[in-house]
Amino acid sequence: MILGAVLAGGSSRRMGADKALVEVAGRPMVAWVSAALGEVADRVVVAGRTHPVLGVDPLPDPVEGPVGPLAGLAGALGEAAAIGADAVVVVAVDQPFARRETLARLVASSEGRAVVPQAEGVRQVTCAVYPADWHAETLIELEAGGSIQTLLDRLEHVLVLPDEWQAWGEDGASWFSVDNADDLEDGLARFGSALE
Repeated sequence: MILGAVLAGGSSRRMGADKALVEVAGRPMVAWVSAALGEVADRVVVAGRTHPVLGVDPLPDPVEGPVGPLAGLAGALGEAAAIGADAVVVVAVDQPFARRETLARLVASSEGRAVVPQAEGVRQVTCAVYPADWHAETLIELEAGGSIQTLLDRLEHVLVLPDEWQAWGEDGASWFSVDNADDLEDGLARFGSALE
């Protein structure tokens, strides 16, 4: 069983509006991301929220305050463990161009391991798969003030390098982040076809 988690706990300062509800090609970003996750997960939640967002169940962060995507991951891994899911596939709410095919490949590659794409030398931690049994370690990292990157620094995981994800037909759309209006315009110009 796979849990899908839209990471949506940020304050959206740069966007100036709730990113989850910002429209891309006529649909809110949360709708694009939750639909993509719904193709590969048995259940989808919006992590970092206390109320449903466009009908998607909320999953509050396990700690108070602005603590970043690690808190959303910790909450999702806790929920996965509680419902007997094997893993969590996450996508940030500001990554509306995430490709279902890429998410399916990440899930298929996991086999009990964390699977994280790498692009331009950077791990794309908010478009990745994490095993449910990482829950305790994620809470430890959260309490220590860490991040998903620092969690990965100390836990074994599988990197999906560009040669591999390009062979899947991925072009970077899945982890392209829309932080402001200029990014949105750029993303539509570069990756709009991912929404078709």
